[in-house]
Amino acid sequence: MSIESLARMPLSDGPCALAFFAEAQAYAAQCGVALRLPPPEPTTCCGRGCNGCVWEGFFAAAMFWREDALQALRLAKAL
Repeated sequence: MSIESLARMPLSDGPCALAFFAEAQAYAAQCGVALRLPPPEPTTCCGRGCNGCVWEGFFAAAMFWREDALQALRLAKAL
């Protein structure tokens, strides 16, 4: 696993996001980098496709977490 391959992992659905979180945390542990906890999966979705669905918030938080994690890993590699 590399930072570039992590950056290419999709965050298109819940399972993809969880897989990314696991891979990023495992890679960070190998590099000795501590990452904050990723956002939790929503548990309150009604499944009706609401405007402002809890999944939209989750994916926004997941994208932010990914950028934060990748930045921390890149900084650690640069040292």
